Parts: sequence; structure tokens; C-alpha cells
Amino acid sequence: MLYNLLFGLADVFTPFNLFRYLTFRTGGAVITSLVISFVFFPRLIAWLKRKQGEGQPIRADGPESHFKKKGTPTMGGLMILIAMTVSTLLWGDLTNPYVWIVLLVTIGYGLIGFGDDYLKLTKRNTKGLSGRFRLGWEIAIGLVASALIMWVSAPPLSGGVAVPFVKDFLIQLSWFFVPFGAFIMVGASNSVNLTDGLDGLAIVPTMIAAGCFGLISYLSGNAIFANYLQIHHVPGSGELAVFCGALVGAGLGFLWYNAPPAMVFMGDTGSLSLGGALGAVSVVTKHEIVLAIIGGLFVLETVSVIVQVASFKLTGKRVFRMAPLHHHFEKKGWAEPTVVIRFWIIASILALVGLSTLKLR
Repeated sequence: MLYNLLFGLADVFTPFNLFRYLTFRTGGAVITSLVISFVFFPRLIAWLKRKQGEGQPIRADGPESHFKKKGTPTMGGLMILIAMTVSTLLWGDLTNPYVWIVLLVTIGYGLIGFGDDYLKLTKRNTKGLSGRFRLGWEIAIGLVASALIMWVSAPPLSGGVAVPFVKDFLIQLSWFFVPFGAFIMVGASNSVNLTDGLDGLAIVPTMIAAGCFGLISYLSGNAIFANYLQIHHVPGSGELAVFCGALVGAGLGFLWYNAPPAMVFMGDTGSLSLGGALGAVSVVTKHEIVLAIIGGLFVLETVSVIVQVASFKLTGKRVFRMAPLHHHFEKKGWAEPTVVIRFWIIASILALVGLSTLKLR
């Protein structure tokens, strides 16, 4: 909004020329969402405590150490959503369709997560929305967003999927790109959701991925940098760097209160929306496959659940002591901070590997 209001006045007041630079507006988005979080999060936490009473229901079959977390409020993802949305609207170019599409996915998935959290709290169990209902709405939002991305993008990018390490090549999916894009968004959303099981575990890898995709958005949206790196130039995608910056700022603000011992959990409201946001940005920038590398920790967590369920149904035996994977290491005796920090290290390494694909062509 500031860009749309003030950049045109640069001839009258020269400092307004700063708003033309994505780097300046991205930095502004980080700081704005961080300030919003610090100002309003304590009030939200106090309000959530009053409304929720016993807080998020704890799994009866979970690690014993989790029972001491009883009473911790959930739905902290509301503040993340508010901070990043306000910041994006304030610093982003509101004439850019990609900004609105990514916000559609983020807020839409956030509403699904909110409904899930609300039912868990009111029914005092860990089930929430039915899996079929939740997945159905996730797919619907993903299909709409993918169709819009395909409509906005110019051929051959509109229906194409880029392959890492290969330059000037796109797998043309035509209209199959729509379900493919929806699959990426739904998969990313639920992967982050599965990872969100320990204090601070999900938010840091999410911020790392958002930072990486902020850079990818900036580079793919700039014709000169995209040509130099031999990645596909996606006109207009650079504006998503502002959105990713807002996500990083909101994530930092949330981590301040979610660091062990957590004062608040993000809940499905946060995890579903953040994962969907990462998926949507990767689809816009044509780096869907790179998301699986940068977000490899989320992939590992998801695969651990799939392997556990498949093994138990087929053989009656469990591969892991408990799934998702972070609970397996808790059951092995690792302290929660140990699991969290080591998983952060893994996420950082995978992010560096994913970024290397920008140059290795």
C-alpha cells in the first residue's frame, strides 16, 4: 500500500524513491511484522489463556514429558497471520496478482486450521475437523490458487515445472499443472503441520525456508539475475520477497514466545497456513522441486509418518518408536531442546543445499 501511495510522489519528495526497491520494502516488512508481534502477542496470549482454560489437549499416547505442557494456549498462529498479512499489505505492491494469490492460500489454510483448533478445544480431544473435510477444503483452495497462477503466468511458464540443476528446461504439464500445484500446497501445508510437535521446532525451519524463497523470489523476478543464474524469469514474482520477509518477521516474533518452554503454540492455525504459504510461493517461482530440498526436514517428518502407518498396517510392526520422527528421538531419551536444535541444524544444511541449485546448472 505504501508503494502504491508514495512511490508516485517521488518527484515531490525524493526519499519516497526508496519504495521502488524491493530490498527496502522487504526489510520494512520484516521489521513491521516483528513489531506487530512484540506489541500484540502478549495481549493475545493473555486472551487465549482466559478463553481456552486448559489449553491445547495433549495426546495421551505422546511422550511423558509433554504432559507438563498442559494449560499452554494454542492458536498462536493467529498472531503470525495477522502480523504477516498486515505487513504484506502495507509494504507490498497491491497491484501484483501473485501477492493476492499467496495471501488467499495463506489465509484460507489458516481458516481451516482455526476451525480444527477450535473443535479440538471445545471438544477437548485431539481430533478436530474430520480428515476428509479438512483435506477437501485444502485441495479446493489449492486448485483455485494453482488455476489463478496458471492464468496470470505467461506461457511457457504457465503450465511448466522447472527441474533443478537443468537450465532452459520445463516439463510441460498443461492443465495438469493445476492439480500438481494444489498437491504441492497441500503437501507443504500438512508437512509443516506434522513437524509442529515441539517448542520452536516448526517455526525456525519455516523461517529458514521463507528466507530462502524470499531470495529465490527476488532473483527469479529480476530478469538480469535470472539470466545470470540461468533460472526461469517469472515477471512479478519478486514482489513475493516482501511477503516472505513479513513471514520471517512474524516468525521471529512468534519464536520469542514459543521458545522452550513455550508460552503459546501456533496450532493448526499457524502450521497449515505457513506450509501453504511456502507451497504457493514455490509454485509461483517455479521452484516446487527445490522446496522439497529446502524443506527437506518437513519431508522427512512426513515420510516417517507414512512409513510408520504403512509398516503397521502391512506387518503389524512399527519402524519408529513413535511418529512423526521427532517423537521417535524423544522416546529414545533425547531431551526436547536437543531434538529441536539438531533438527534446526538439519534444516539449515538442507536450505544451503537447496540454494546451491540456483547456480549449479
